[in-house]
Amino acid sequence: MNKSNNLYKDIVTGLFFTVGIFSFMSGQFVLSTMLFGAASLFSNLNVAKPIRI
Repeated sequence: MNKSNNLYKDIVTGLFFTVGIFSFMSGQFVLSTMLFGAASLFSNLNVAKPIRI
């Protein structure tokens, strides 16, 4: 996998997780659950790459 894709993936996952922590601390439990789920999904999905024929 490309190094820039890994960096982008790590940044977005960390951002979702950090915002989820802050929203949980502020009492927005539905939003924090959605953000934790998005971080989990984004960290486990592979980015699709075009294939040359």
